[in-house]
Amino acid sequence: MATTRTLDVPGARLHYEVRGEGPFLLLMGSPMGAADFAAAADALAGEYTVVTHDPRGVRNSPVDDPEQDTTPELRADDVAALLDAVGAEKADVLGSSGGAATVLALAERHPGRVRTAVAHEPPLLELLPEAAEQRAATEDVIDTFHRDGAGAAWMKFMANAGFDMGETDEEAAGPPEGESSEQDEADAARFFAHELRGTTRYRPDTAALKAGPVRVVVGIGADSGGLITHRTSTALAGLLGVPPVEFPGGHTGFIDRTEEFARVLRKAIGG
Repeated sequence: MATTRTLDVPGARLHYEVRGEGPFLLLMGSPMGAADFAAAADALAGEYTVVTHDPRGVRNSPVDDPEQDTTPELRADDVAALLDAVGAEKADVLGSSGGAATVLALAERHPGRVRTAVAHEPPLLELLPEAAEQRAATEDVIDTFHRDGAGAAWMKFMANAGFDMGETDEEAAGPPEGESSEQDEADAARFFAHELRGTTRYRPDTAALKAGPVRVVVGIGADSGGLITHRTSTALAGLLGVPPVEFPGGHTGFIDRTEEFARVLRKAIGG
């Protein structure tokens, strides 16, 4: 069972959850929050003290200034504060998607706090040869959100990311069944208006990461071959000089293939 807590950080109040006991392991996304990692946290809580959280501005983590942009560096400082709050001198960390950018920034800014940083499919578009075109595509998604709303923006975002849209329409790209559409709309607004640009333009200092004390693992979903995050992850692994680690499933394998994903993660962090 998870223990739910809150933590005040500069400009925000973070919602976080703690499960299990043992070495500290943090699981995070962005914009995905604690609920998306609940199944994986449960699967790992028998061996680790697992900490999950809602990133600032998402779901149950309100911000003081709704117009403040969020960056991987800012989110990394929040995670360092979480480590202090739970009494973790060091922890293993897994970040997926935007959360992978967070853990890379954490390894750069707070290297003494991290043992192994697992970056699962970070959307580091600046590492691609067509980075300028990708910046323009991101701006088009953001402009679409402001002009036409979240449904249209999600369609463009998912198409550019490489997902097979098939018969998907704007309604299908709306809130997941069973979740609050009002909350989903608020999270989408936060993502498109204040998070997407900063995350996709983040470029980690790979030379510093290679020279630093943190062991960095780059994860790629076995079913993510058609996604842009497969390419960004491959590029990151090449710059770091490490072979990528294949995780079960695709971009959300921690949800779709939870038990298998947890087994690979244990191995990746040496558990």
